Amino acid sequence: MIKTKVYIFILCFILWSCTGGDDYTYVPTELPDESEETVDEQEITDEELLDLTQRETFKYFWDFAEANSGCARERYHPDDTSNSANVVTTGGTGFGLMALLVGIERGFISREEGVERFDKILTFLESADRFHGAWPHWINGSSGEVIPFSTEDDGGDLVETAFLAQGLICVKEYFKDGSDTEKALAEKADTLWKGVEWDWYTQEGNALYWHWSPNYGFNINLKLSGYNEVLIAYIMAAASPDYGIDKEVYTAGWAGNGSILSSNTAYGYPLLVKHNGAENYGGPLFWAHYSYLGLDPKGLSDDYVNYWDVNVNHSKINFDYCVENPNNFEGYGEDCWGLTASYSRNSDGSMGYAAHKPENDLGIVSPTAAISSMPYTPDESLAALRYFYKNKDKLLGVAGFYDAFSPEYDFWVAEAYLAIDQGPQIIMIENYRTGLLWNLFMQNTDVQSGLDTLNFSY
Repeated sequence: MIKTKVYIFILCFILWSCTGGDDYTYVPTELPDESEETVDEQEITDEELLDLTQRETFKYFWDFAEANSGCARERYHPDDTSNSANVVTTGGTGFGLMALLVGIERGFISREEGVERFDKILTFLESADRFHGAWPHWINGSSGEVIPFSTEDDGGDLVETAFLAQGLICVKEYFKDGSDTEKALAEKADTLWKGVEWDWYTQEGNALYWHWSPNYGFNINLKLSGYNEVLIAYIMAAASPDYGIDKEVYTAGWAGNGSILSSNTAYGYPLLVKHNGAENYGGPLFWAHYSYLGLDPKGLSDDYVNYWDVNVNHSKINFDYCVENPNNFEGYGEDCWGLTASYSRNSDGSMGYAAHKPENDLGIVSPTAAISSMPYTPDESLAALRYFYKNKDKLLGVAGFYDAFSPEYDFWVAEAYLAIDQGPQIIMIENYRTGLLWNLFMQNTDVQSGLDTLNFSY
């Protein structure tokens, strides 16, 4: 059933756009002078390269945020800045909240600048359209009104809301012991996520459902079931003090009463769980990222599986598949790998969108796939990052590495960005380096209560 959502997303993504003003000014990146041998790509240290990647990617959420709300834009096209200029992405905004925390910690912005931007974002979210507490997939940044993602998807999106809630909890934890202004900000973040009526989205049954619309009700009827990217929705629902779910909803909904388990292996690595629609090699790599930006998978186990093992094996299978390169695509190898949902190249050379994975390999590499897997495959991810940097003249733009490219097609590059691809890079690099977001999220007492309710070890 999750494939239905992907297909709807791809179709809408290709067809849908809106226009509007964009008054951002790009500040050129200060890159190493290639004329100086001491700072070429061979001599830049790993730490310097990680710094550079986080700093440049941060610009997506700071310099190129939606103008009125301060939230994350769904997409940013440097050659067409009016494209979707006022389209706010709910999940991407959750990623952006966490990215802003990294920006403060890394000194990209001051704490005071961060607080000001956070207040702007949270104030917007307070007044934006909500549906039994859940925000829609897309929001008009000028008016706060829902922008339909598809005909019947014009209401609450529980998964996007869960991604946002993950970020709100990190904001709450970061500022809860600060100044009076910061404490008020923390309280606002806490109140926002706790207003989501997670139990409404069960339809009084033993599963969570993705959408509810005031016009179409639960017509889409897409149940959240594993394995894919939606684990965080069940964690947040169990953590809710006022609208919580019990363990049976998780057991029957997410885990399918144990049917989530898999005995399949690839390249010697057990998949451990049945990846929906991708049971042989695993799904697109964002499944190993989105739910785990705050939720720390290290030592995280439910009644069925250890999620650290799931994500490490998923990432290594994706890497080994690219190294084997059964389709003989140009460029694939130990330093050029990573298949996930991203912009893609259509057969006519135009830019589209696809959920890339080993069983849907189109010769397109997405930098976010390898970079965001840094905690799971540090050596392999750093090798890929060095490859991307070596080709920075083609791949590094105004807000980090571009969304996708293909050496197979004369080094075709999708010179564009998506919030949901840029966010995991800066966040997962930070989790690899310091564990910042993992520590913030996991120390939250409501999260701990939810994990206990679902019988997790962590």
